[in-house]
Amino acid sequence: MASLICSPLKSSLSCGSSVRFPCFSSSEPASRLLVHNGIRCNLVEPLKLHNGKPCLPVINNEGSLPSFLTSTHPQNSINKNDTRLRIFSGTANPALSQEIACYMGLELGKIKIKRFADGEIYVQLQESVRGCDVFLVQPTCPPANENLMELLIMIDACRRASAKNITAVIPYFGYARADRKTQGRESIAAKLVANLITEAGANRVLACDLHSGQSMGYFDIPVDHVYGQPVILDYLASKTICSDDLVVVSPDVGGVARARAFAKKLSDAPLAIVDKRRQAHNVAEVMNLIGDVKGKVAVMVDDMIDTAGTIAKGAALLHQEGAREVYACTTHAVFSPPAIERLSSGLFQEVIITNTIPVSEQNYFPQLTVLSVANLLGETIWRVHDDCSGGYEPYSSLGID
Repeated sequence: MASLICSPLKSSLSCGSSVRFPCFSSSEPASRLLVHNGIRCNLVEPLKLHNGKPCLPVINNEGSLPSFLTSTHPQNSINKNDTRLRIFSGTANPALSQEIACYMGLELGKIKIKRFADGEIYVQLQESVRGCDVFLVQPTCPPANENLMELLIMIDACRRASAKNITAVIPYFGYARADRKTQGRESIAAKLVANLITEAGANRVLACDLHSGQSMGYFDIPVDHVYGQPVILDYLASKTICSDDLVVVSPDVGGVARARAFAKKLSDAPLAIVDKRRQAHNVAEVMNLIGDVKGKVAVMVDDMIDTAGTIAKGAALLHQEGAREVYACTTHAVFSPPAIERLSSGLFQEVIITNTIPVSEQNYFPQLTVLSVANLLGETIWRVHDDCSGGYEPYSSLGID
């Protein structure tokens, strides 16, 4: 990305919703575009909303997709009657699952999921998956235990229904922060969850922006790890921000590698680091700032926002040090209380997130912008299904593992 000075484009979603679209640098044609334009599917209402509510970067007016979402599938490659590809959605994020299916020109598989009176989960597939390549879309977001157990039962149901391959598509991988022992007598829950998914019968995992790269090693099955940052980068490209005024900020020392990779994509912008000392879980204390932000537009980058304590205190420090504007960019919006109060307090010019985790309508605020990773995940699913390489440009070259 050579420059941040671009103008936003207007487009319409193939399913009929009007949305804002960040500018992309590629003019490469998308061969599956005709298929998308011929598909009609019903998207949930939040997808039509604007700033402060979800907005989707999808397809532009010139009939092309960004280069990293351009595929080589011929128009007649999709036959919904006999395709061996099946996509099922759990109850954690059905809107994202519907968007993925819409991008791929498919319909979601029929599945029955209910809770018994005592809280137990019941799953039954409503169509045959014998010999099929099955993808189960289910982030293990809050309530993490409920959604994780639901995913495990979905995997088991597909295995017992003789599915050929089962891929757990986990846009947000819960328990990822418990990836090591920070003190004695602690569990490594990320490894335990990986074992549970493997033993349930999954053949592969597709995850987005894991908290740490080593989490991939906890699985004894293949893991396709994609990054949501290209979606955010392309959105930032639509902002009329001079690259000389930009500085990328890591909210803590642990996120330096992620912020450095992000800065490299933004015209090799300078880097600043917020040094903090964590006194307890979900409690952060900012100490000082490493780097110069005076008079600059600061872009804070993290993989998730939970209670927003770290990023809010970091933003306050940036303003104290003379930053002109502060943007918060993250892939996973966990938004545990009191995150909304902190993020909407006026510290941020804009809070940019993705829809890996659904955001309830009562948690919308004017500075919030939600970008969709449906195209990213949909294209990755196609490549996994077709046994193609997933290491295409924006995913493999971020260099943050």
